[in-house]
Amino acid sequence: MGYKRYVEQIDTWPSNGRHILADYNDESIVVYQAYRVSIASFALEHQMFGGEFSFQRMSWIKPNFLWMMYRSGWATKHGQESILAVRLRRSFFDEVLKLAVSSSYEPSEFPTREDWKTAVSESDVRLQWDPDHDPSGRPLERKAIQLGLRGEVLRRYGQEEIISITDMTPFVIEQRLNLDEPYAQLMLPNERAYIISN
Repeated sequence: MGYKRYVEQIDTWPSNGRHILADYNDESIVVYQAYRVSIASFALEHQMFGGEFSFQRMSWIKPNFLWMMYRSGWATKHGQESILAVRLRRSFFDEVLKLAVSSSYEPSEFPTREDWKTAVSESDVRLQWDPDHDPSGRPLERKAIQLGLRGEVLRRYGQEEIISITDMTPFVIEQRLNLDEPYAQLMLPNERAYIISN
């Protein structure tokens, strides 16, 4: 995983619209999740999810590091004290995108609201676009993606498709000290707009 100063990355990112910002290469992509210490410890030790992790509920993955920081309060929110970087097979991530159904009804995607409701009930992947945020938590015009996984897709995510799980918590705690504007010292994972391979 490579790191780069925030101020060196922002000019390379789209300023608006829906984009997946991610750390990726030809074979893999990194997504982030925040958990309590017990779940994170099991995942790090076994390099897969289990233990107190629930496969019976939807689990949300986020490829955008800053969006994960916004949601977790830079690892300060209760139950989100441990930040994990989960490197997945890129082929699986693209499959997840293909299976995804939007969390909200969009007429351009489904002819009727009932068709959308049926698709939501039958899909194991939920897609949601939310405002991205700057390091201080201010919303931006650019939209960030999060993907909710359940059922067989969640099982594959947690137990089959992971290449590695890394503890990002020490890095996050270190970077919390660099949140003063203009963020000159703030380091982030090196992210760029994602291009779907297939």
